[in-house]
Amino acid sequence: MTSTKLLTIGLITLCTGLLGCERQVSYTEDIQPMLFASCLQCHDKNSEGYETSGFSLDSYDTVMQGTKFGKVVVAGSSESSTLYLVVAHKTAPEIHMPPHHEDALAEGRGISWTDEQIETLKLWIDQGALDN
Repeated sequence: MTSTKLLTIGLITLCTGLLGCERQVSYTEDIQPMLFASCLQCHDKNSEGYETSGFSLDSYDTVMQGTKFGKVVVAGSSESSTLYLVVAHKTAPEIHMPPHHEDALAEGRGISWTDEQIETLKLWIDQGALDN
């Protein structure tokens, strides 16, 4: 193996292992569009999801405020954030989001996020859930 290849491999390893060279996730550019496209239908202030949980996705501030039961985003810890856990289906099935009951599926509301979308949400939370 040439020294150039070894140097390249070494730099990639250093970058990903020690420096955490993952992309910076933006609330405005990445998270809000996903939430609006998939979740706002049920979680604006005039909807079923809001009436049930008190969780509104109208703005960054309302997302960070959480539900009537408490916060859903713990900045810096996706594994402690209910929003991530329900979207990633790491909770009891009855609280997975989006809902998977027959009415929701019939209305087109039961489509889960892709692995890439879930990972983007996870990264945003782990990066501090910034309003950026």
